[in-house]
Amino acid sequence: MQVYRKVRDRASYAFALVSVAAIVDSTRGRVRSARLAFGGLAHRPWRVAQAEQRLVDAPASTTAFSAAADAVLEGARGFGGNDFKMPLTRRTLHSVLAETTRT
Repeated sequence: MQVYRKVRDRASYAFALVSVAAIVDSTRGRVRSARLAFGGLAHRPWRVAQAEQRLVDAPASTTAFSAAADAVLEGARGFGGNDFKMPLTRRTLHSVLAETTRT
């Protein structure tokens, strides 16, 4: 299943504060493969191979989703005005993964 989620301040704003695109293949509650792309976090759309790898063969659970989010946010730091993006990214990724795995 594939999902794209764009989180923005207001519906009228064209740019995303955070966006997550996911293509996840899951069967019987386990993730077989995952491709994730993030927007609003770097100067261009960004993939995190470590997050994708942490999901492969993992159960579709909040524990696995948290491990993927940890990989995405590893080494991340805010600059005061954008500190909110780290927890927002975590929540958005969890939501997208739950939807794609239907948990």
